[in-house]
Amino acid sequence: MFMQIAIGAIGIGIVLMVGYLVIAQVRAALPTEGLNESVTEGMDSTQATVFAGFGLIAVGIIVLAAFGLINIFK
Repeated sequence: MFMQIAIGAIGIGIVLMVGYLVIAQVRAALPTEGLNESVTEGMDSTQATVFAGFGLIAVGIIVLAAFGLINIFK
């Protein structure tokens, strides 16, 4: 069960990483002059959401590893 969850977390991490790369490339391609302020704020919030997703996945993997270790030493 632990391996299935870990593989799922790795898959979600890969999807988040690809999403972050796409957002970063789109942001780099957009001109900085005359850009609508709401577009810039939207890109910032999207990048922040992706960073939060990475953090949550990392915490989830740590918790799962701790749970597995607790069950081993029970």
